[in-house]
Amino acid sequence: ARGECEERLSKQGRTVTVITQNIDELHCRAGSKNILEIHGSLFRTRCMSCGHEAANYKSPICVALDGKGAPDPETVDAQIPVDQLPRCEQKGCHGLLRPAVVWFGETLNSNILSQAEQVLDSCDLCLVVGTSSIVYPAAMFAPQVAARGVPVAEFNTEDTPATMRFMFHFQGPCGSTLPPALARHETETK
Repeated sequence: ARGECEERLSKQGRTVTVITQNIDELHCRAGSKNILEIHGSLFRTRCMSCGHEAANYKSPICVALDGKGAPDPETVDAQIPVDQLPRCEQKGCHGLLRPAVVWFGETLNSNILSQAEQVLDSCDLCLVVGTSSIVYPAAMFAPQVAARGVPVAEFNTEDTPATMRFMFHFQGPCGSTLPPALARHETETK
């Protein structure tokens, strides 16, 4: 529904931008084209030496990680030698690779934040979908839009700390509440 809505609005001369904290690229798979991933992507790597970033969909990312990395925190350390960890392929580098995501304590990409601020400063409608509204700075995005008098619609299973600042709140699972909101309205031209 989201991809169809974005395409439909684009044909009407409107722009849809998805600003997300998700790192799983599901918005892209859902058909969104204009996405700002403020916390990065699990499907990109960043070299810890030279800083080079690149798309990386290898699974596992290197042979030594095959069958390792269970999400259970009680899992025994895999004891992978450092020389078998994923490495940068830039000429002459060979630095360690890490996911190109923002971990706790790291700063967000200032370029992405600037782009998000530009979008938020000029938008005429803001949808807040399935977020707790407690992780900053993203938690302030929609309230800042609402403070300008722009309609904000929140879609969530429960109220959040920001709910009272918004014009609309659609309570329930986003999979049920969002599709009707994104569907073509009878007043829209085809």
